[in-house]
Amino acid sequence: MSDRVPTAVVLGGSLAGMLAARALAPFADRVTVLERDVLSAGPAPRRCLPQARHAHQLWSGGARALEELLPGVTGRLRRQGAHRLPVTTDMVVLCPRGWYRRWEESHSMLLCTRDLLDAEVRARVCADERVEVLERAEAVGLAGTGAAVTGVRVRERGAAERILPAGLVVDATGRGSRMLHWLRELGLPGPRQREVDSGLVYASRLFRAPEAARDGFPVVNLQMDPRSWGPGRGGVLLPVEDGRWLVTLFGTRGGEPPSSSDGFAAYARRELRHPVIGELIARAEPLTGVSVTRATANRRRFYERTAHWPENLVVLGDALAALNPVYGHGMSVAAQSAAGLRSVLRRRGWGAPGLARAAQRAAARPAGAAWDLAVGQDVFFPGAAPGGPSLRERLAAAYVDRLAHTATGNGRIARRLTDVMALERGAEVLLTPSVLVAAAAGPLAPPLNGPPLTAQERKAAELD
Repeated sequence: MSDRVPTAVVLGGSLAGMLAARALAPFADRVTVLERDVLSAGPAPRRCLPQARHAHQLWSGGARALEELLPGVTGRLRRQGAHRLPVTTDMVVLCPRGWYRRWEESHSMLLCTRDLLDAEVRARVCADERVEVLERAEAVGLAGTGAAVTGVRVRERGAAERILPAGLVVDATGRGSRMLHWLRELGLPGPRQREVDSGLVYASRLFRAPEAARDGFPVVNLQMDPRSWGPGRGGVLLPVEDGRWLVTLFGTRGGEPPSSSDGFAAYARRELRHPVIGELIARAEPLTGVSVTRATANRRRFYERTAHWPENLVVLGDALAALNPVYGHGMSVAAQSAAGLRSVLRRRGWGAPGLARAAQRAAARPAGAAWDLAVGQDVFFPGAAPGGPSLRERLAAAYVDRLAHTATGNGRIARRLTDVMALERGAEVLLTPSVLVAAAAGPLAPPLNGPPLTAQERKAAELD
């Protein structure tokens, strides 16, 4: 093992960066987080994080990784109003093949606004005296060579550029990462890249739920249907803290949701595959205007597969794999990748040869799993990728479509699908003999004719 270099530098102070800092803190004398923005002391919107206005969730695989990194954090979030909803018990889901039944709990999801989650994680991470945050500071390049990174070139507002030495640098700067350019500056070739862009547009609004529906109301999720060979349209209603509903509507090219309040309501009522979300928000009180985001392309950079990777450098979060947020995997991947980084540091030790390569591969595992899930759907929308889906993607999608059809009337198959969707298990669990037989047999129960809201839930939401 080489001599210990006491400082690690994390680029980006959002969720992925803060969790990376947490993973690094036990192994470094100091972890410096560089953040271009000014971070608030509590839950508040961030100028550099417009996607925070939209639906976010932590699947159980991500929530478990978050709890491993920050023990007790889920309990603290729950005490501040976050909801833990069992999957699929408290989910009303219209998949491309019909309505899912509300089976007994298989996994769970943690629901709250991104502002609350980020503030709680930030407070816990920054309470560690080994972690410091340098605000209004931007990384403009790497120091070192193609063999090893030795630090970061930093520009702070109103100050000259300087080099911040580091024994390990983690890029968590998100979709705007400049790592490709920085690697070229070190004389290294860029990795293979792929982009799949369905043209999805997100429009979101917060509502005050009817009083009787402010506690215990299920998620309502109307999924897009990539089999339609036309614009995909969908929407999700998430119960979040303070008795509110966060409603996000989304559509691909030619089916984009509008940005006006009246248009938002009309889209939910008339353009989705079922009007239930429109009916629900018609009885709720709007609390905000409509926020719109268009940067939703899936973009993967295969750093872990490059022939030459410098020591002391790791890329994670959206800088590694930017995912269509409609599938809700970004935060879970960030948490699992940070947990993977910590595991590699524990196993190999700080400064061990090949540490960065091993950590990069660990970060890529959950990112790759979520990438396959997102691209396996989005590649079928018109214009998403040159040449459209490959033969392998067509075959895989046909099989998953059959499983989804089976899951509408088979709880065991619904559990297997949520195993994968929740990032609890790999897609190989869908290829076991028993699952193959069940897929061939199809659903065991007849299809539902409408959303499986209970009579009590319909009354609470003032639908009856």
